[in-house]
Amino acid sequence: MALLFTIFLVLALVVAMGFYYEHPTAKIPPGFSERKKLYAFHYIMNFGFGLAIFLDKLGIMSEVSLLRAIMDGIPPLKDKRLIIKDLIFEKVKVRLYQPKTSTTGQRRGVLYFHGGVGRFGSIRAYERTCRILARKTNSVVVSVGYRLAPEFPYPTQFHDCLTATIHFMKTAQDYGVDPARIIVCGDSSGGTLTAAVAQALVNRKDVPKLRAQILIYPFLQAADFNLPSYQQNAKIPVLIRERTLILGLKYLNKDISAVNILLKGSHISEERRQKYQKWLSADNIPHEFKMRGYTPPGPPAPYSEEIYKLAKPFLEPLFSPLLCEDNVIAQLPETFILTCEYDVLRDDGLLYKKRLEDHGIKVTLCHLEEGFHGTIFLAAYSKVVTFQSGIKGLEKITKFLRLM
Repeated sequence: MALLFTIFLVLALVVAMGFYYEHPTAKIPPGFSERKKLYAFHYIMNFGFGLAIFLDKLGIMSEVSLLRAIMDGIPPLKDKRLIIKDLIFEKVKVRLYQPKTSTTGQRRGVLYFHGGVGRFGSIRAYERTCRILARKTNSVVVSVGYRLAPEFPYPTQFHDCLTATIHFMKTAQDYGVDPARIIVCGDSSGGTLTAAVAQALVNRKDVPKLRAQILIYPFLQAADFNLPSYQQNAKIPVLIRERTLILGLKYLNKDISAVNILLKGSHISEERRQKYQKWLSADNIPHEFKMRGYTPPGPPAPYSEEIYKLAKPFLEPLFSPLLCEDNVIAQLPETFILTCEYDVLRDDGLLYKKRLEDHGIKVTLCHLEEGFHGTIFLAAYSKVVTFQSGIKGLEKITKFLRLM
């Protein structure tokens, strides 16, 4: 029995290391100061993805279940500086973090939408992050445990976040929060949800206006996968180009065999291409972000109606907030955007910044020169997995919050 178990583990290790979707080869720039640590994190993460697929194929455990367990990690010890409560906001699970320190007035409120591409991530996974935000900014933080795909298909995740936000805005004073100082915040796909929720609230008269939105390396558009950051960071950990689209397709329960043709843009008609050009043109990205090497793409791939039908949800503002109409963009609140140099999603943030500023919205940009996708999530953990870029970024976020 021991021999069989050993053979199984070795087999799992070998298969998992080579099984992941696109068999990526990491390409970390020579000047990256924490190069070895990032390589280690990249290969450990790839092993996790590969093992999840391997066990799923064997029928032992579903891929998404293992990924959720890995991301949840080990919960931290009790924090005596915070009052932590599990609540229900209109059938949506939330966890509320309230500082025990006394205050002379009402606190600001922060709703946090976690990342995980709508399929993994949880309140527990982001426990450390939300505790830090509550302690360091003296805020009431609400972590939203929106329901996950595939059990609850897209756009359930958006509706849960919107429901929780509206409930909190209407009941803010019950938690010692000033209704005029409520901020929505999220990282990665949680940043997508943050942007979509902020857009959904602009025309509502039954709730106060948001004070601000914080978008941490957000995914904001699925129309153009050939922007400079997608080219420059195509093979840089941890969110490589093909992985971005594969995770998105799985979130929407779509056929992942269409990855390559979608990357070429066959889902965008000429009419849509012309409409999106004013928002997505690489000309809108400052020159300094193209200096690592950028080749303007050649003629677009032929349009395919079949591929468009497959990818139609990709182009909805709920999934691609950057493609929202101008009359909504013009009403959005003050915004903080965090981008990372070594992230395929960098230019999504830069383009959204320009769109917002073109409509007179105040934007604070925090660009991490050595940042990569996921660095803020890791910053809440021990020094073993923390990167300096994440520590810096988290400090910038807390500084912005303290000003709200």
